[in-house]
Amino acid sequence: MTTLDKDILRLALPSIVSNITVPLLGLCDVTIMGHVGGAASIGAIAVGSMVFNVMYWLFVFLRMSTGGLTAQAYGAGRRDVAQSILRRSLTKALLFGLAIVVLQVPLQWLTFWLMQTTVDVAALCRPYYYICIWGAPAVLGLYVLSGWLVGMQNTRLPMFVAIGQNVVNIGISVLLVVVFGMGIRGVALGTLIAQWTGFLVGLAATISFFRRSTSVQPPHAANASGAESAEGASPDGRKLELALFLRTVCLVSVNLYFTSAGSAQGALILAANTLLMQFFTIFSYMMDGFANAGEALAGRYLGAGDQFMLHQSVKRLFWWGGGVALVFTLAYWWCGPLLLSLLTSDGSVVRVALRYLPWAVLIPVAGMAAFVWDGIFIGTTKSQGMLAACFWAAVAFFILWFLLSPALQNHALWLALLVYLAMRGLVQTVIWKRDVQR
Repeated sequence: MTTLDKDILRLALPSIVSNITVPLLGLCDVTIMGHVGGAASIGAIAVGSMVFNVMYWLFVFLRMSTGGLTAQAYGAGRRDVAQSILRRSLTKALLFGLAIVVLQVPLQWLTFWLMQTTVDVAALCRPYYYICIWGAPAVLGLYVLSGWLVGMQNTRLPMFVAIGQNVVNIGISVLLVVVFGMGIRGVALGTLIAQWTGFLVGLAATISFFRRSTSVQPPHAANASGAESAEGASPDGRKLELALFLRTVCLVSVNLYFTSAGSAQGALILAANTLLMQFFTIFSYMMDGFANAGEALAGRYLGAGDQFMLHQSVKRLFWWGGGVALVFTLAYWWCGPLLLSLLTSDGSVVRVALRYLPWAVLIPVAGMAAFVWDGIFIGTTKSQGMLAACFWAAVAFFILWFLLSPALQNHALWLALLVYLAMRGLVQTVIWKRDVQR
């Protein structure tokens, strides 16, 4: 195994662990209410979690832009630029979080209307929403800290913070709900306390890490051109963040419409699609780790002006991505029915899901390139390329669905999703080759 391969795994594996812990915050809340509350309480937690997931997902550009610019500063050996990026990005995140808190009432009306929340679920969900909304600055601030640490080639600290956050959430939520009988308010307070604990501990750990690091980059990899690259990227920060935000809008539109189109076909199709989308979610946890490695390494070598190592990193990342995609494809092919039966005991849902299982088996093959390129494009701050890829892929998704849905119905929905994933990777491949050949 080469040194570059070891660097990829050193960065990817902690990120994978961090990714796996992300859904545990919502899962913990659902599990607690599932044992002490009724169906309406579970529904309220599910709706509340989805509202915040969509809301915060729109701000993921804060993590991406911070990570890419910081990785380039690291490669250029510019400690001052890295520090400036962290300070500027944290300020933006806290201001956005404060704006969400200030606008919490109209945001609640809007999100509940979009979610078409029933009266009983909405009544239970409001206390959860109005407590958890105060965690917005902490959540967005932690996005920035995670992105900055990845850019500084450190994925271990975000992993430890994520694990600690979940421990706090579980402990406080169980205490408030089971011991003090606070119900859904106790779950919300547990989540809120965990969010602020994660942010404050992450902030302290980040400051300590930065003070301990005498140099942001091994001296031999830094050069003048790299320094200029890292420093010169900052004035384009607004364009970078706008492009990443619009890209996220494209992603959210496709994901939400996929759920909506499945729901319109009936409860069984919706349930089957939801189960099969877990195949995508599990694969994405693994590939996001390699995307983070790509972000850190691509930004580092671009900032250092080392084109050879940049191209070598791309090759090795695709080697690892291809291997992971192959393993997951074979696993889904052989173990897909078993996984479906583990996810639900409803035989009718499993039978419907099995009809569409071959589409889910192809998710790793269709989506691998998109995940790897996303990390590389974030590290090299090619936000316009990411936006173009997602935009045209989303256009292809909606065109295919509307043209083929009358004849193929749910098969058309899955075909459109796979084309959407594959087209993202294809467009980014074309953009990368075009830029390299200049």
